[in-house]
Amino acid sequence: MPQLVAEQRGVTGPSSAPRGEHAPAPGVSWQARIVRVEQLVDDNAPDDPGPNRATRRAMKRAVRRTK
Repeated sequence: MPQLVAEQRGVTGPSSAPRGEHAPAPGVSWQARIVRVEQLVDDNAPDDPGPNRATRRAMKRAVRRTK
């Protein structure tokens, strides 16, 4: 989470009168949804899918440079 610095907030120090929490406008609220994200994995499937394209290209480039 990025930290806010004084230039971004427009103040030079902590507020002497912090604002408290307030109730949201009528009819406005967050709706929470619970979603399952589990995945079934076949026991016979390989564990590692292997390097992606960018990694494969970087490895080939490194081999070419060391020749």
